[in-house]
Amino acid sequence: MTTRDITLETIDSTIAGDGMVLLDFWAAWCGPCRSFAPVFDRAAASNTDIVFGKVDTEDQQQLAAAFRITSIPTLMAFRDGILVFSQPGALGQAQLDSLIAGVRALDMDDVRRQVAEQRAAAEAP
Repeated sequence: MTTRDITLETIDSTIAGDGMVLLDFWAAWCGPCRSFAPVFDRAAASNTDIVFGKVDTEDQQQLAAAFRITSIPTLMAFRDGILVFSQPGALGQAQLDSLIAGVRALDMDDVRRQVAEQRAAAEAP
């Protein structure tokens, strides 16, 4: 599978629902972004069950701001519509493969329980 260009119009439908989504926030002028791009592309080719999206922060400034992107590249991982990983910096192939394995191994029932607890604590007086 190839990567998808993600825009403000497509972000919600991309990250919602079941499955895993990896988003690469990048810009053409960014050297580390250019070095990470082939790593991301190889992972996309090897993991056809995952959605690999690329967000051009220059073209999609409103989307980058909504996700509070302050450094690029930034990689985000969503599983079943829940943000489970966010980190700036270029990853090597082994690091990205390890991240993918970790996200696959998550107990999503436990993740949903933790999210519900965090929301309840935030709403408490």
